[in-house]
Amino acid sequence: MIVAIDGPAGAGKSTVAQLLAQRLGFRYLDTGAMYRALTWLAMRQGLPLDRGGELAALAAEHPVRFDVKGRVFIDDTDVTSSIRKPEIDRLVPVVARHHSVREVMRERQRALGAEADAVIEGRDIGTVVAPHAEVKVYLVADPTVRAERRISDRPGIGADALATDLRLRDEKDAINMRPAPDSVEIDTTHSTAEEIVDRIEALVRARQPA
Repeated sequence: MIVAIDGPAGAGKSTVAQLLAQRLGFRYLDTGAMYRALTWLAMRQGLPLDRGGELAALAAEHPVRFDVKGRVFIDDTDVTSSIRKPEIDRLVPVVARHHSVREVMRERQRALGAEADAVIEGRDIGTVVAPHAEVKVYLVADPTVRAERRISDRPGIGADALATDLRLRDEKDAINMRPAPDSVEIDTTHSTAEEIVDRIEALVRARQPA
């Protein structure tokens, strides 16, 4: 079974997806981390980020993988912490906008999702990566709350800078970020992560074979 969780930055995807995967005993796949890992590797190798074809080739040659603890690896390097730095935050949209890169990444995401029951979070999971997912959820939240959550995740960055970054991310993600017609939209503004997980778990249990 695949549970697809989509939504904008700050809506709570990562927290909810991780908790849900733990509760269900499913694999957790953070597709955003895959683009971050590729961005890290391209920067390490000095590859210009405007060369979509070369970036796609790099992604195909060095497929991102996750271990059982959810750590992220590329080119045999654990980049779990490195890909969360502000520089990666700024540059990953440049890498992710290339269609050729997204095609390679989507194929990798489908391959990883086929290996076991999985909770996959991102921005186009229910629409493109796993359109046949048994459960599709689209998380939303008030922009102010989303910004506050980003501040909590990135304490070293000023509030104004993060608010601007969030707006720019939304604009850049808009082309790929839309809910699937059969997804369940959940507003996380006034709910705890556990409450959201409870709701999604109920959807999963209802659609699992008896």
